[in-house]
Amino acid sequence: MAESFDWNALQSFLAVARAGRLTLAARRLGIDHSTLSRRLKDLEAALETRLFERSVQGYVLTPQGERLLESAQAVETVAFSILKDVAGASLRIAGTVRIGAPDGLGANFLAPRLGRLGELHPELSIQLVTMPRIFNLTKREADIAIGLAPPNEGRLHARKLTDYELGIFASTDYLDRYGMPTERLQLRQHRLIGYVGELIYAPELDYVPLIDKELEPSLTSSNLMAQLRMTASGHGVCVLPCFMAEGDPRLVRVMRAEFSLIRSFWLIVHSDIRDLARVRVTSDFIAQEIRANRRLFLPRSQGGEEPLAVIA
Repeated sequence: MAESFDWNALQSFLAVARAGRLTLAARRLGIDHSTLSRRLKDLEAALETRLFERSVQGYVLTPQGERLLESAQAVETVAFSILKDVAGASLRIAGTVRIGAPDGLGANFLAPRLGRLGELHPELSIQLVTMPRIFNLTKREADIAIGLAPPNEGRLHARKLTDYELGIFASTDYLDRYGMPTERLQLRQHRLIGYVGELIYAPELDYVPLIDKELEPSLTSSNLMAQLRMTASGHGVCVLPCFMAEGDPRLVRVMRAEFSLIRSFWLIVHSDIRDLARVRVTSDFIAQEIRANRRLFLPRSQGGEEPLAVIA
C-alpha cells in the first residue's frame, strides 16, 4: 500500500458514493468526469483494493468501499469542524452555499429575494435548487434544505420558518364558464387540478382526500408552479398556497369558509456545517425574509381571523 494518497481523491470517493453516478458526482464537484475517474483509480491503486462495482446502472460500493465510506465520513466531519472553527469565526462571508427548496417556495418567493443576499455578500456564490423532492443533506445534495416537516433521523438541525395557509383557487375565466362552487360536494362537478398521485413526495402534500375522499384530479403535475399555471389558464380548480395564489389577479379563492389548510416550512441543515459563516448567514437571511413577509403566508390570521385547519 502507498504511504499517502491525494486527499482530493477521498472527497471524490464520497461524491461518487453519494451520487451513485460518475457524471452526477463530477457535476457536483465542478470537475470533468475524466478527472473524477482518474482520482478514483488513483485512490484504488493507493489502497490496493476495488471500491466500486461499475455497471450501466451506476457505481455500487464494494464491501471494502463500505468500510472506507464510514472512515471517509468521519474525516469529512473533522474537516468541517476545522473549517467551522477557523473560517466560521471570520466575518468574511465567502464560498458556495446550495439551497434546496420546494418548487413553489423556491421559484415564487426565494428567487426574487436571494439576489439581495448576493449584493450584501459579493464573495458568496448562491445556488438555488427548486425541485419537488426531499433533499438528502447527509449525501450533501444541499447545504440548506427547506422541507415540510422536521427530520426524524440523522445529524440534522431544523428550525421552523413559518406556517402557511392553502386554499382552493380557480381563474375568473373558469368560474365564468362553470360557476362558483359553494360547497364541497359541488366540487365533484368541477375539473380538479392536483399532484400526480405516485409522485407525491411528502404526505403533507396529499390534500385532495381532505376535501372529499371521492374526488380525483383529472389534470395533474408533479410541479406546483405547473399546477398554478394550469389553474390560471382556466383549466380547473386547485389547492394552492396563498403566498403564491392570492396575489395573482387571474385567480379567485373559492369556498374560503369551507376549506383552509395549514402546513409548515422548516429550514434544515446538517449539524456539521450549521455554524459555517456562509451557511449561518444564508439561513438567517431566509428566516428574516419569511418573517418579514408573514402576511403572505398566513393572510387570514394576519387579518385577525384564525385559519381553519382541516384535519384528515
